Amino acid sequence: MIQYPVLIKGTTIGVTAPSSGVREEHHDMVKQACERLRKEGYDTIVGPTVWTQDKARSSPAHRRAAEWENMMNDPKIGLIIPPWGGELLIEILEHLDFDRAQPKWILGYSDISLLLLAMTLRTGIATAHGTNLIDLRGEHSDETTAMWQTVLSAQRGQSVLQRSSSKFQKQWRHTSPSSYVFHLTEPTCWKSVSPGPVRLTGRLLGGCIDVIRHLIGTPYGDVAGFQDRHIQGEPILWYLENCELSVPDLRRSLVHMKLAGWFDRCCGIVFGRSSAPSETDGYTMRDVYAELSEELGVPVVYDIDCGHVPPQITLINGAYAEITAENGSGTVLQHFV
Repeated sequence: MIQYPVLIKGTTIGVTAPSSGVREEHHDMVKQACERLRKEGYDTIVGPTVWTQDKARSSPAHRRAAEWENMMNDPKIGLIIPPWGGELLIEILEHLDFDRAQPKWILGYSDISLLLLAMTLRTGIATAHGTNLIDLRGEHSDETTAMWQTVLSAQRGQSVLQRSSSKFQKQWRHTSPSSYVFHLTEPTCWKSVSPGPVRLTGRLLGGCIDVIRHLIGTPYGDVAGFQDRHIQGEPILWYLENCELSVPDLRRSLVHMKLAGWFDRCCGIVFGRSSAPSETDGYTMRDVYAELSEELGVPVVYDIDCGHVPPQITLINGAYAEITAENGSGTVLQHFV
């Protein structure tokens, strides 16, 4: 059975950096985000790791792990949101005691998705793939991003519907800041490798493929065991997003996942928008998606609101989901069962 934390309005939010911290020139962004959350009615506790960054990490692995576990076991803290992702979160896994983890929401993406997936696979505690702390610093939130509170506040037995965004951000424009943080200029279009409407149903698992692929073959990547222990063998509906992988590397990673058995009981795959190079020697991302769909015999939808090209829908690892895509639009209905 999946354990679903519940976000209580007014809870304390823990901010820690299990991957990258924030250099001094960007400290104001953390402070702005915390102030914005305060105005929403939340207190924040910001750990020391957030304010430092050296050699591609916020601090040594044992220090990051200790701060993480302190926040996970602090009864005052009801939600943990790292400032952003990074590169070397995987270093802390061996220092964590997953058996002691208290059910509370963890929200983030990018490198953070590796910890989210490991947590859900090891414990059956649902985790939330969505906005990071820094992206909550704006005066306003777009409709897609703002759904994180609604999703995380749902009780067991309830369902939450989210819809595809109307527009997405093509590129960052830091010289002309937006009150919404993002510059949403491009029409959103969810696509499928097959014609006609698509409907997928299954238990959600996923994250940034650049990093979650490194869980394969480790004690933190036992997908089959998770299915047997926590969801009674139900099929997995995978959501994946590619930050930086070339097209051949994306293909290699997906084949690796297939050979490792991650897709053995899979009912479909959805891919987030990607700003990574879309073609190598005439070989495109869409080619990769079409090949995977044919090999696995499951539908594949792509360019959904997920990952490094904002905004993104809040997706819950472990939730039972119904995802639809038709005529460029889509919906995600998540059931907390």
